[in-house]
Amino acid sequence: MLSGERVHLRALEPADSEAMWRWYHDPEIGRWMDTSPPISLAQNMDKGANRPRNTFEQMLLGIETRQERRLIGYVALGDTDFIHGEATVQSIAIGDRDHRHGGYGSDALRVICRYAFEQMGLHRVMLWVVADNTAAVRAYTKVGFVEEGRRREAFRTQGRRHDFLMMGLLSSELK
Repeated sequence: MLSGERVHLRALEPADSEAMWRWYHDPEIGRWMDTSPPISLAQNMDKGANRPRNTFEQMLLGIETRQERRLIGYVALGDTDFIHGEATVQSIAIGDRDHRHGGYGSDALRVICRYAFEQMGLHRVMLWVVADNTAAVRAYTKVGFVEEGRRREAFRTQGRRHDFLMMGLLSSELK
């Protein structure tokens, strides 16, 4: 188990699929995610039961509070390139409404990046974020990520276009 000040990161269990299904359908979270056709709870439960095993190349971890040991979100790290020493945070979300503030997301991001640098031997972690998702940009900056590029009007949600920011963090920059 990977631990920070506020959270633990752990492998997801099939039983976590119901909570994740609810989070995917939360408009506050979903508006900043790539959309896909809706699936039923039963389909999501089946997907959770057959989830591929985590590897260094691709992992999906649950975020739970240290004190309550309650699942509040998830983080995915993937596209690992050991030759160049980098990986991508593919998604991170605090799905539980009661824990969306208070530094849980920043702590989870810090933990996964520390793992990437110290355990996996990587040098750089990058991510893409919608520029108008100010809470996420603030959390990433707090951990040490810096803007490295911009894809103009590359994300569409609710009939509006938004810029995507590419942000990166080198192993020496983790805060």
